Amino acid sequence: MRFTQRTAILVSISVATAGLASAATATAASAAPARSTSHAAAAAIRVTATIPVGSNPLGIAANPRTKTVYVTNAVNKVSVISGRTNTVVATVPVGFGALGIAANPRTNTIYVGNEGTNTVSVISGRTNTVTATITVSSFPFGIAANPRTNTIYVANFADTVSVISGRTNTVTATIPLGSGPLGIAANPRTNTIYVGNDSNIVSVISGRTNTVTATILLPMSSNPLGVAVNPRTNTIYVTNAGLNTLSVISGRTNTMVATVPVGIAPVAVAANPLTDTIYVVNRSSDTVSVISGRTNTVVATVPVGSFPNGVAANPQANTAYVTNTDDNTVSVLTSRRR
Repeated sequence: MRFTQRTAILVSISVATAGLASAATATAASAAPARSTSHAAAAAIRVTATIPVGSNPLGIAANPRTKTVYVTNAVNKVSVISGRTNTVVATVPVGFGALGIAANPRTNTIYVGNEGTNTVSVISGRTNTVTATITVSSFPFGIAANPRTNTIYVANFADTVSVISGRTNTVTATIPLGSGPLGIAANPRTNTIYVGNDSNIVSVISGRTNTVTATILLPMSSNPLGVAVNPRTNTIYVTNAGLNTLSVISGRTNTMVATVPVGIAPVAVAANPLTDTIYVVNRSSDTVSVISGRTNTVVATVPVGSFPNGVAANPQANTAYVTNTDDNTVSVLTSRRR
């Protein structure tokens, strides 16, 4: 076991991705032309800092307004990183099994899913203290925030999404979903939420009615873990850990419009809407695939630390942050603007 705290959710994910080595050769071959398209692009994106954090860092979120990054650690704490100095400036104790994390930049509030206690810890970004603890459904995994509506969405592996009011810190709705909701992301412009399910589907939820309005089928054995949205292009990105690919979905038609080969066991994804750049964490390759949202091709592959698990982007700084679970570090990826 890589972690000291390993629950049924994490075990199921590790088992699902453990047999990916057999597909690595074919995936690498198909992706090779895209990765070599531009030496300049590869040179423009590089690791500029490596930050020591707590034990077994997993989830990560960024607040672009305050230039602050938040990292969940398997020791039930959140490391708070200053994006100005790339140093840990605070450590916040949270619940057992801290995993998913999201930030609401408008309220400077951070939300942490504690899958061991079925709760969400609410952290003030101003004081770096827990101000509330909210009970949700079983095994909260992914978390997303809609800053425009001040609403938080929690993907619970026990087949539901909890809807939380950021104003009252209460659960206002519980939405039944398909089997094993995992990754989740929100498009604040359309007030739409996207959830990747272990049953190889993406559930589309209306933030206005809290109902599932569409279901998007993914290829068999996809094992979708990470979900991200580019609000500017209304495009959704889903990592398929079982196929070593990234699915590109149109938010206008709710259809898959492209499939991008990436590294081995892609488990997390983040989008920079200002540059239309997507970052995919490849857990078993120890790399990040950098994808152009305009061409849906890999423009760079950046080595990071050992067993990377999460990624968050700060669009204003043109920076991405990657948690390296085995190294107890966060890699800082910086892109030069052209």
